Amino acid sequence: MSRLGRTGKGSQLAGPRKTAIKLAPPPEAIPAQATAKYRRVFEYLHGHIQSGALKAGDRLPSEAELGKLFEASRITVAKAVLDLQRMGLVTRRPGAGTHVLAPHQLQGRTFGLLIPELGLTEIFEPICHGMMRSAFARPDALLWGNAASNVGEMAKEAEQMLSSFIRQKVAGVFFAPLELSGDKDAANKRIARDLERAQIPMVLLDRCYLPYPERSAHDLVGVDNRRAGYKATTHLISLGVRRLAFLGEASAAATVDARITGFYEAMRRFGVTAAHDPVWRGSPLDEAMVRRLLDTVRPEAIVCANDLTAARLMQTLIGLGVRIPEEVRIVGMDDVKYASLLPVPLTTIHQDCAGIGMVAMATMLERLEHPELPVRDVTVPTSLVVRKSCGAGLAAKA
Repeated sequence: MSRLGRTGKGSQLAGPRKTAIKLAPPPEAIPAQATAKYRRVFEYLHGHIQSGALKAGDRLPSEAELGKLFEASRITVAKAVLDLQRMGLVTRRPGAGTHVLAPHQLQGRTFGLLIPELGLTEIFEPICHGMMRSAFARPDALLWGNAASNVGEMAKEAEQMLSSFIRQKVAGVFFAPLELSGDKDAANKRIARDLERAQIPMVLLDRCYLPYPERSAHDLVGVDNRRAGYKATTHLISLGVRRLAFLGEASAAATVDARITGFYEAMRRFGVTAAHDPVWRGSPLDEAMVRRLLDTVRPEAIVCANDLTAARLMQTLIGLGVRIPEEVRIVGMDDVKYASLLPVPLTTIHQDCAGIGMVAMATMLERLEHPELPVRDVTVPTSLVVRKSCGAGLAAKA
């Protein structure tokens, strides 16, 4: 068994006690309704562990006992205990209860961040911040290297960075697969193969490295991109739009294909038909291509694969003298920082990037604790942010 597979197992407990420690009742000074019961249970147990009142090897009271103490359901108590487990503070052993881990097991692990687009795409910086701010991450450390300055160098830089992580024997790697570069598919597969050979767990960020809808054998944390595409398209249809187009870069990630699937599903559900293929792939800065799209589809609205594509398309349309949203409406996806600052504030699908980071860290720690778990897609909810570019104000005046 690999070193990683042994992390956090009960065999490393220092002198486990068979009898659960009897805890003092929660302080009466804290009103029962002052905060969620889950937080009361979590903070109470967490405080006892940090203060040393619960020592290494001590067994926590049962879920039934904790439920009675806090007048909480067993589901609420189980959630609090699970978060302590994800933080590496306790371990649960079938038939033996939940025990506090020994001090040497609380030493932090080091994880590698393999994000070639870090600094080039806005969503990954807040994802990394979410990881670092996560309570689950303490006292773990994150390693990352310099991102490539151009798409052509991304694959080479990513594989060099991976070699460094393997030499340093990191506990796990968070990987955002390459996109846009011509050799992305081969490079992504090599990276996954090398991690598997090194027996280093990998959590995928934002997207899978296989073409949609294929799925790799690794955990993935992101958003439901098919649903996001559906939500953006449905919003435009609800405003009365019937001639729609979708625009994304060529060689984009599998997330774009999932968003296109949602785009088609919305059109099909509401009976919207197209005389020409409404999905276009190419650079939104390519004025000739954008002219062909406008002349062929004659769209009332364009759903963009992401906010960067939307911002560049907006620039091109303005240069062509097309009024937004009066002549063409635009919707993006991601809700990056500049979305509200564009010449026409952008309607978009917001994704909680910090939340993705926190969930990714929890997923990695749970994978280390329970390597036998099935592979999972963990999705963070999205929401529609309505601004001027979709023409909602025009519909209201009509």
